[in-house]
Amino acid sequence: MDTIFALDCTLRDGGYYNAWDFPESTIQDYLQAMLACGVDVVELGLRSLKNSSFSGACAYSTDTFLRSLAVPEALLVSVMVNASELVGDMPLAEALERLFPLPADESPVDLVRVACHVHEFAQALPAADWLKSRGYRVGFNLMQVAHCSQQEVQALARLACGHPIEVLYFADSMGGMNPQQVAQTIRWLRSEWGGALGIHTHDNMGLALANTLHALDEGVTWVDATVTGMGRGPGNARTEELAIELAEGLARPVNLVPLMALIRSYFKPLQQQCGWGTNPYYYLAGKYGIHPTYIQEMLSDTRYSEEDILAVIEHLRIEGGRKFNAKALDAARHFYQGEPKGNWSPVDVFAGREVLLLGTGPGVAKHRTAIEAFIHKRRPLVVALNTQSAISADLIDYRVACHPVRLRADCEAHSKLPQPLITPFSMLPEDIQRALDKGNVLDFGLKVTPEAFVFNKHDCTLPNSLVVAYALAIATSGKAAHLWLAGFDGYSGDDPRSREMQHLLDLYRQQVDACPMQSITETRYSLPARSVYAF
Repeated sequence: MDTIFALDCTLRDGGYYNAWDFPESTIQDYLQAMLACGVDVVELGLRSLKNSSFSGACAYSTDTFLRSLAVPEALLVSVMVNASELVGDMPLAEALERLFPLPADESPVDLVRVACHVHEFAQALPAADWLKSRGYRVGFNLMQVAHCSQQEVQALARLACGHPIEVLYFADSMGGMNPQQVAQTIRWLRSEWGGALGIHTHDNMGLALANTLHALDEGVTWVDATVTGMGRGPGNARTEELAIELAEGLARPVNLVPLMALIRSYFKPLQQQCGWGTNPYYYLAGKYGIHPTYIQEMLSDTRYSEEDILAVIEHLRIEGGRKFNAKALDAARHFYQGEPKGNWSPVDVFAGREVLLLGTGPGVAKHRTAIEAFIHKRRPLVVALNTQSAISADLIDYRVACHPVRLRADCEAHSKLPQPLITPFSMLPEDIQRALDKGNVLDFGLKVTPEAFVFNKHDCTLPNSLVVAYALAIATSGKAAHLWLAGFDGYSGDDPRSREMQHLLDLYRQQVDACPMQSITETRYSLPARSVYAF
């Protein structure tokens, strides 16, 4: 194991969580910690031409910035370039000239790694020749090879042989590989490639370190890791753990004190704030080959409930999600696509009635006695969202639910609740249809079209698939006379869910057919309001 290169890429891969904006004092402490724990190469960031929003110094890793750092002489300095910036509209040589204006003997950079998708590999390979001619050591990181066949992997390795690449990496981009698959990929690459091999693992399924160590057993000599695993999505193999394993394998002492002190003072607090590390969502993403950025984006956006995240994962499992696409994420959340189907009309029971919508907020339980008195006095049609049961069950007339994952979780509860359930039954997955009591289900279809409300006899079109939008549409299609709202407490002002709900309510009230509506419990939304106690 004396030829092993341990490469730490925290300041590059970890930058996906903090916009590559690491304090300079932290970087200096980090460099000393890397030297002490036996790391050979530090990847201090990206080289990029993109500049459409703020990113910190490690997003560009310019020669000027790198010279400002006291890098120990024993550490090799690496930067990474995304191949997508080399094979776009700008000629490859021009892009490289702008990214690396100085030859290697005038630059702090020792190693340049090119991160490359399989379809970019052939076009990007001439970058190795250009960089080598200017004195840089060159590595190529092949991404998403776990989904390639043996013939495809071997063909890629043959292509690499024609260029001056010092190390050919493969990345477990989706975090779905196991040690056996790692060994198989190494054998396929080794059958055509005689140079050094490297591995970059992701920890979706908790196998990043195990896969890295197994790769070492199979002859890989370059291994990546990050401090606390900080990296896109669930993160990577953890440097602090890999350092221990390498020290044992190489029979050399290491000093972990500086690294552990830095973890305690900087990385752990940041991890608690940003939330990298594996969890069941990342595990499913790794298992189904879904790009981890989908999970990272949803976890950082409070509009996505647990049901939303699981629904999106299921959608991407079927439709494919290896490449992150923000539009695909939004579409996946609004899972009701295509023409709506339904066979029940709410007109017969809602027409001309006052309707009380019971939201899911704590205001229902808080004001239970007053709400029940309101119901006894005004005799509205009472519609509860999902399984809201904070008031007496005999006062609730109907329930409304439309989220497939929430319905799947609540099937047993709905089977025990006495009220009829209004839901887009014929559009639900078959397993949910089987679990629901058809005799107690009213089928009202829905379709999602951004910024649209349409109220039909047996179905509706909504701007999103929130159950609130569905309930408003049912009452409106049913020609209700007035809507009272309880339990629409709202969220804090900076919560994206608050903005989304307010936009939904504003859009609804702009519709010609919209019912007059008032909240009778406290609400943070801008709505007409009265007090339930005044009645």
